[in-house]
Amino acid sequence: GAMTLLTTNTISSGVSSSNFTSSINSTYDTYVFKLINIHPASQAFLGFNFSIDGGSNYNATKTSTNFRGYYSEAGTSLFSYTDGDDIAQGLVLTAGNLGNGTDEASSGELFLFSPSSTTFTKHFIFRSSSVQSAPAAFNCFVAGYVNTTSAVNAVQFAMSSGNIDSGVIKMYGITK
Repeated sequence: GAMTLLTTNTISSGVSSSNFTSSINSTYDTYVFKLINIHPASQAFLGFNFSIDGGSNYNATKTSTNFRGYYSEAGTSLFSYTDGDDIAQGLVLTAGNLGNGTDEASSGELFLFSPSSTTFTKHFIFRSSSVQSAPAAFNCFVAGYVNTTSAVNAVQFAMSSGNIDSGVIKMYGITK
C-alpha cells in the first residue's frame, strides 16, 4: 500500500529520547519509522522501545534477536550473531557502538506490524547502516515481537546512554 507521512521528529539539540505517542492506532496495519542521520551526543548504542499505555512507560515485554555485518577502515571485517545482544526485556539495541564524531551517525528503518491487534503479538523488523566508533561501516538487522495482546500505541527511540544529539525520525502509515 501507499505510505502516508504521519509525523516528523527533528532533533537539533540533545534530547534523551524521541517519542511517537499519537497516530499509532487501527488506521494502518503497518507503521514505518525512517531514521535519518541519528547522531549521539556521546559514544552509545541506538535503541527503541514500545508502550501500551500511550507513552507513560516504555516497558512493553518484547523478545528480539539480531545479527550484523561490520567492516572497518583498517580492513577488519566481521559478520556475526551475538547472543548477548538478544533481549527478553528492555531497550532493543540496534546500531552498533555509534561514534560521536562529526561524520558519524546511523540511518535505518523500523517496521511495526499490526500494533492495534488485541489478538496477536506485534512483530517488528529493524535495519540500519551506521558509522561505528572504530571507525567502521556497521549494518544491523533486528527482528522480534512485543509479547502482548494489548495494543501498542507509542514508540520511543533513545541511546543506551546519553542523548540523541541530532537527526530526523519520520513515522509513516502504510495503507491497508
